[in-house]
Amino acid sequence: MQDRENKESKSCHLPFCAQTTDKAPVFSAEAYDNIEKKIKEVRLESYQGKWVILFFYSSDFTFV
Repeated sequence: MQDRENKESKSCHLPFCAQTTDKAPVFSAEAYDNIEKKIKEVRLESYQGKWVILFFYSSDFTFV
């Protein structure tokens, strides 16, 4: 535990800063499906074993 704290304190100044080697937490969210042309629930666990890019912009409530 102490090794992890030392690593985090050296590489990140924010309390919850993700590193490139960190696994994403399991979550679900609503997202726009451009193929079905509707908003639907997306679960990260549905993409297990696949490459995924997580993109969000927390300061804006419009669709990207």
